[in-house]
Amino acid sequence: MNNNKNNGVRQGITGVTSTVGNLTGGLLDTVGSTVGTLGRGLGGTINSTTGTRVAGDSLAGLTNGVEGGVRTVARGVEDAGKAPGK
Repeated sequence: MNNNKNNGVRQGITGVTSTVGNLTGGLLDTVGSTVGTLGRGLGGTINSTTGTRVAGDSLAGLTNGVEGGVRTVARGVEDAGKAPGK
């Protein structure tokens, strides 16, 4: 009986941490994607208006790196809330 109580509590905690992890991970992923998209857009605009690709491509590369790093963190946060073995 005690084992069943522990399993129920563990499942409840896992459900809460999974929900919080998924929410946080989703928000981080959205922020990272927004930063990446903005950087690519601004980079393209800079390239078009200046006639040089150095500044625009550098900005796009930087924001792509931020996007990838944030995406990795977001996945880690989401995975942290999963039950062991799932």
